[in-house]
Formats: sequence, C-alpha cells, structure tokens
Amino acid sequence: MNGALSGYRVLDLTDEKGMFCARMLADMGAEVVRIENPHEASQSATYCYQNLGKRSITLNLKTSTGQEIFKRLAQHADAVIESYQPGYLSSLGLNYTELNLVNPRLIMASITGFGQSGPYRNYKSSDLIISALSGRMSVCGDAESPPLKPFGSQAYYTASLFAAIGVLLAIRERHDSGKGQYIGISALECAVATLDHVMVRYFYTGEVARRQGSLHWNNGFRIFPCKDGYILLSLFQQWDTLVELLAAEGAAEDLTEARWRDGSERNKHLEHVIEVLERWTKRHEVGELVELGQLMHFPWAKVTGVSEILASPQFRERHYFTRVECGSRPGLCPGAAVKMSGSPWRVGQRIPEKGEDNEEVYKILGLSSAEVASLKENGTI
Repeated sequence: MNGALSGYRVLDLTDEKGMFCARMLADMGAEVVRIENPHEASQSATYCYQNLGKRSITLNLKTSTGQEIFKRLAQHADAVIESYQPGYLSSLGLNYTELNLVNPRLIMASITGFGQSGPYRNYKSSDLIISALSGRMSVCGDAESPPLKPFGSQAYYTASLFAAIGVLLAIRERHDSGKGQYIGISALECAVATLDHVMVRYFYTGEVARRQGSLHWNNGFRIFPCKDGYILLSLFQQWDTLVELLAAEGAAEDLTEARWRDGSERNKHLEHVIEVLERWTKRHEVGELVELGQLMHFPWAKVTGVSEILASPQFRERHYFTRVECGSRPGLCPGAAVKMSGSPWRVGQRIPEKGEDNEEVYKILGLSSAEVASLKENGTI
C-alpha cells in the first residue's frame, strides 16, 4: 500500500532545525529529495536518524547555475522545506516570491529560531537557546539548583512537528484553491506553545510555575528510589488503599491518622508524606512495586533505561523498532509511531549516500549523464 503522501515531491534544504520535518513527510510516502552542498560534509547519528528514507542530490546554491537549477527543480516539486537564516534565500533569488513565479502551486515552509520578523529575527539560535528563551528551561530541575535543559533537541523536534502539520494543511487547502502558500515557523513560538500548564496557569491564575525536580507540577506524582532503580508513584490516588498497603508492612508510620485523609493537609505537609513513602520504596525492588501497583490499578511505572527499552515486551509485541542501514552500519531505529491501516506510515530503511541520486533526479530536468558529469566537474553539483 502507498503512503498518504505518495506521488508528492519535497525538496529538503534543512539543517538540524527542520530535517525531522522532511523525514516525517518521507515516512508518509513523499519523495523527499535532500539537497546538500557538494563541498560540505555532515554525518552523525542524529543526521542518520533524521534523513532515513530520503533521496540525496548535491547542488551548490551559491552559484548562478545552481540557483537556476534549483528553480527548475522547484517547478517539479510540491513543497520546499528550508531552515536558513531569514533573508538568506532572498539574497540568492530563491525566496518564496521568486519560486512562486515558477510554480504557483509550490508550498514552502521556513523553520527558523525566531521567525522571519521581530527583534530576534537575526539572532543566532540553537536548541539550547530556544530552551532558555521559551521558558522551558526555567521549569526543569530542582528548586534549589540552576535550571536544566530538557533532554535532547526538543525545541527543534517540536518545530518540525508543527511545520509538518503546516505542510499537510497547505496540501489540503491547495486541493481547493489550486495555489501553494508560505509557512513561517518560529522554533521559539513552537516551544512556548507546548509549555502546557505553565502558560495556562499564569494567564488564568497568575501562578508562576517553579522547578520541582521529579515532583509533578500538581503534586500528583513523584519519582522515588528503590533498591535497584527508580519508580514513578502516584501520591494521593486511592489514598486509603495506599496507606493500608504501607500499614500491612508496618511502614505507614503516622499516615494512618485521620488528618491525612484531608487532601489539603497532605499538600500542606507534602515533604513529610514523601519522606514516609521514600523510606518504604527503598525497602523494595522496582519490579516488585510496579507489579503490585498495577494489580491494584495504580498508575505506577518503572523509570526505564535505554537498554531496557529494547528488551521491552510491549515494543517487541508491536514490532516497533525497525532495522535500518546508516552508511555501512546496520542497526535498529525507532519505528513508526502512527499505525495506519490504509496508507501506512513507514520509516525508511536507509539513509542515502551524499549525491547518490544526482543522475536520476536531474533526469527530471532533462539533463543527460554527460551534462550531470560536467556540472559535477565544475563544482555546481
């Protein structure tokens, strides 16, 4: 079965800010052609992951010949995804206004740190900077310690997700209007949009969220140490049952007193409740408590390490991890997180070698093998 975007062609001009956006479109079935500078090399584990399933050609956009060739490629494309600094493509004559002249149906998504306007427009950005400026960092870590960056490139992945949604919406709208459109993505705005309760609480109650370490923002959950690892426990759900469980082991201490049945009292003296629970969890192994909690319908879970994820029977049963090739190195990769029965979402099995699709893709423009070889020799591709 074909993917939902089979038959669509996307030109990928992104760096780490937007490569995952183009990768998702490839997973959905689009032919994604990654365009790389022939004079630059970039290979890493992240690069491999974000470019699975794409095709690769080389093209030097800094030359007039390269710019003309790109315009011709844009005539045969449905979308262009780019993540250059604002104004860079305009300086090359390759902004949306110019490309729209050669292909009015073209959709273009620009993913930048701060968007195409505003006082931060030309600031240098990174995932770390976006994490700091968006407020994400301010709510990560312990209250007594400096703020922490959320793990991984979450700001860039979030921006890629929003950009992919934008492209899909533009494709849908084009079915009615017959026209493409420009999509501007600010990674900073995407990060703020996913701050969840932080902004909502501030707007509606004036409450400023604070760092609480492993304690959930509403005090409902916390991570506790065990003999052999860590467990996520619900603190107040089915409180009477939880206290009975601790009391059966002689570990409830004063939590059996009637005053602790009052939720406000528990929140007022939360540190004491946590201390009692922690003394109890340290007497047990993680697996023992998870099994016990799930039998009692408590939402408890083990804090799982990376190596344990691969051995998880849940992932194995659902065939989640897929085997891929990254250069000459085969390995496993997270699979499709979306299961579709009619138009499957498939993770590509390999990343392309740089420029391996030059001859085939440039044939679309009517270039012969000799012309492609000549362009390579003069440094255009």
